[in-house]
Amino acid sequence: MKFIASSSSLLKQLNALRGIVPSNPVIPILENFLFEIENGILTVTASDLQTSIIAQIDVEAEGESKLAVPAKMLLETLRNLPDQPVTFDMRPDDSYELEIQSSNGHYKLGGEDADDFPKPPEVKSDSAITLMSDVVADALGYTLFTVSNDDLKPAMNGVYMQLQSEGVIFVSTDSHKLVRYQRKDVTSDLDSSIIIPGKALEQLKSTLPDEVQEVQIDFNDTNAFFSFGNIRIISRLIDERFPDYENVIPRTNDKKLVISRTELLASLKRIVIYANKSTNQVRLRLSTNGVEVSAEDPDFSNEAKEILHSEYEGEEDFEIGFNARFLIEMLNTIHSDRVQFEFTEANRAALLLPMGEDNEDEDLLMLVMPLMLSNYY
Repeated sequence: MKFIASSSSLLKQLNALRGIVPSNPVIPILENFLFEIENGILTVTASDLQTSIIAQIDVEAEGESKLAVPAKMLLETLRNLPDQPVTFDMRPDDSYELEIQSSNGHYKLGGEDADDFPKPPEVKSDSAITLMSDVVADALGYTLFTVSNDDLKPAMNGVYMQLQSEGVIFVSTDSHKLVRYQRKDVTSDLDSSIIIPGKALEQLKSTLPDEVQEVQIDFNDTNAFFSFGNIRIISRLIDERFPDYENVIPRTNDKKLVISRTELLASLKRIVIYANKSTNQVRLRLSTNGVEVSAEDPDFSNEAKEILHSEYEGEEDFEIGFNARFLIEMLNTIHSDRVQFEFTEANRAALLLPMGEDNEDEDLLMLVMPLMLSNYY
């Protein structure tokens, strides 16, 4: 059965799905896109068994047909074609072939039986919530960089999403860093929580449209379903207990540092060059005269030090050590001009908060664990 589609439009849609196609799949057919034609609509599915993405595209077609098509070969073919109407001839008989006819070329791809492609879970939702796409993008931008890749800590391999009457909370941690992002303008009658795998959310983030639109999120005990525009993303949930993150957030912080985010970020990028390459350790010495940022690597006789203007509130001078790469990641994620650090002791977690943000409906808190120093003030 034939259908006609614009090469560039089809490529744009398939690019949104390609990130989920596994390179070494457990089931070889997962290297394919599943093409299904019905009522003039091409439905394309990609899956790695844990996450599935489904896109629907209007095409010129009559009748019904389906075929599993090699994803890599099809993408490379379309990527190298100029923008033009292209005719696709799906032959889901014993040959399982897809023929492509362009203005000056003919290409034949060997596909597979569509019935062998795993069927994504159907939407059987116990709970649902609607968020705007810019809210989802902000939440993922703040949390995904702290998702753990440690397979021994599966609960931390995703973002914890907590629905409350007071709003929705997104939390992620890798044991060294923690981010809690709350939206107070999104309320829900539900009181529930889920852990969504980081890989699925990375795909969601890359697929979100530029223009603001609604994102419908349905979920049950096993899966989460994201729907927006012509895209559906289905992800298996992480069936683990998320750490009690509230207990690790220090509540009484008697030392506070307010500083320019961009100045500190630039300083850390310079100073970390001279730090030990295995620890990336930098020292922050806080006083009413400013903050001293320093690093050293005695093995190579490297050291660096800078003094930055800041506002410090504390009864005495204070010194603490951090992995500079962690601080750089966190400061890169925050958008405010100034940030506030809050400390208790040199061996306890520090808080990092944006300053001067106008949006009263959002609340962002970051936590970072310190590195042990040989001496303290």
